[in-house]
Amino acid sequence: MAAEMAEQPAVLRRILAEGEADIRTVAERIAAREPRFVLLTARGTSDNAALYAKYLFEVRLGKPCGLTSMSTTTAYGARPDLRDCLVVAVSQSGGSPDLVASTRAAREAGAITLAVTNNAASALAEAGEFHIDVLAGPERALPATKTYTAELLALYLLVEGLRDSRNHPGPAAPRGAAGRGAGAAAGPAVQRLPDLAASVLARHDEVKALAARYRFAERMVLTSRGYGYPTAKEAALKLMETSYIPALSYSGADLLHGPLAMVDNISPVIAIVTEGRGGEALRPVLERLRDRGADLVVVGSRAEAARAVAGFALPTDGVPEELQPVLEILPLQRLAYEVTLARGQDPDAPRSLAKVTETR
Repeated sequence: MAAEMAEQPAVLRRILAEGEADIRTVAERIAAREPRFVLLTARGTSDNAALYAKYLFEVRLGKPCGLTSMSTTTAYGARPDLRDCLVVAVSQSGGSPDLVASTRAAREAGAITLAVTNNAASALAEAGEFHIDVLAGPERALPATKTYTAELLALYLLVEGLRDSRNHPGPAAPRGAAGRGAGAAAGPAVQRLPDLAASVLARHDEVKALAARYRFAERMVLTSRGYGYPTAKEAALKLMETSYIPALSYSGADLLHGPLAMVDNISPVIAIVTEGRGGEALRPVLERLRDRGADLVVVGSRAEAARAVAGFALPTDGVPEELQPVLEILPLQRLAYEVTLARGQDPDAPRSLAKVTETR
């Protein structure tokens, strides 16, 4: 897990150097079909990446977007009319039978289908009409790390490609043509991501010190709003599957609708505070948490991190809010790793888990 976390800057560079052209070509071909709405299909870590994409599709493209319940197709046999719909299936392995079956069913129902995987030879890649390879390379540790950030960047580039195609319609470029001058298309902020990621990962001593707070934690709460919410969910998943600490993730708005009652002065709370509208929307929640005396740690905003009991400020100057999740998850992956070691457990081999989870 440690080695694969450390690979993430290199993976991000690879996507920008080798994958962006193909992603933009896929985006152009999909945009030419003019889908009216989008459905996202995924499980586990990839489901959190899909939730991030939902924000992108709705905010950046103005497309109605939903997360599917695969059992409606695989267990109940439902066959909705999916004409004019883009169905995006996200999976590291591309091997889960329910994702494959639901993607095939969506294609038969008239959907434009896109598989986003880390395995171009997978059954899911074959089932989709289009495919994007996230180019993360083999991931052997059971907790997914580099494939998650690779999915985030690939989905971001997809949505930006769709956005550019909508603003500048024209014939689809030949495969690979967008690679000429690749990088300028994605903008300067995204080109800085690999170096920023490396700078965040280099601060592992800060995270290790932070992990000492949670060695004996009986539960944790993670919260955010907007683009940071998928980060809260993914960080909670990482903590649960590696350290076995029950970690509950909530949108800041949902936290106020009841779950806030369980927070007290011994309850660890991690808030992911983006610089942008999501962070602004979260600030009233942070005040309520402080009023309750919560053991509040902030990841993200420099100003809010300075006000918290402890914090991990991120280098977000010049990084738009929609790209910050790529950086936000990095210290939280490391936190899960360090907490697990501190509790005497093996983060590389969580009990009862397999690398490819086959659900039906």
